[in-house]
Amino acid sequence: MLRPLDQTIAVAPQIHPEDLPAIAAAGYVAIVNNRPDGEEPGQPDGETIRAAAEAAGLAYTAIPITHAGFSRPQVDAMAAALAAADGPVLAYCRSGTRSCNLWALARAAAGDDADAVTGKAAQAGYDVRGLRPAMDAVAHKG
Repeated sequence: MLRPLDQTIAVAPQIHPEDLPAIAAAGYVAIVNNRPDGEEPGQPDGETIRAAAEAAGLAYTAIPITHAGFSRPQVDAMAAALAAADGPVLAYCRSGTRSCNLWALARAAAGDDADAVTGKAAQAGYDVRGLRPAMDAVAHKG
């Protein structure tokens, strides 16, 4: 279920409240929710995940990504969430793809090499090559 991108972050498909104690036990210190509420019938809403995360001792940040795509404020919010965490972060959405894409954009904005970011994503099973123009754009707007 969890796909590590590097030592600081893993991404995952939808998590559930009962997953949070095991996520905390695995050493994660924060959850980033990249899934908007109501995207799919039956998915747990963000407040339910927030409550379970906090009960398990995890920080929680919601940065929902809709079909409208990624914005610079979302990229900046992801970078801030990663920077604020004192340990590994788990980001999730429906499949993990939006979380991986947002991480890639945040790392590019922070100055990481886009080829290295692309390689890390590929090792986790995600293809972010199509994001290269966006990664280059956020890197230059730094």
